[in-house]
Amino acid sequence: MSLTKWEKKVLSGPGAPERVAEIEDELRLAVGLTALREKAGLTQRELADRIGISQPRVAAIERSSNVTLDVLDQYVGGLGGQLEIVVRQGNRRTRIVGADPTRITKSTSAPRRTRSA
Repeated sequence: MSLTKWEKKVLSGPGAPERVAEIEDELRLAVGLTALREKAGLTQRELADRIGISQPRVAAIERSSNVTLDVLDQYVGGLGGQLEIVVRQGNRRTRIVGADPTRITKSTSAPRRTRSA
């Protein structure tokens, strides 16, 4: 079977469009996190030192498909940023993280210094 035929067969299978969308989202996250770090002018080691984790853990975060909000918040805080999560429902946008410091959001101004992240 040719690669083209195999690809068509796989992509026509049940759940394939959803899985392709998941993979695309994972790649966007990985590329986005790496781009943010590089734009900040930091190496993985420098970011790791800022947030108190190892350089291999930063690399794992940047390629991971299973990054928790807590870890993402810590990563972004180490870059000097604040994580915001917005839910879009049609034309309506609701910020659920980063909206109001007295509500759901967590402060990222002083990143935690832990080795468990």
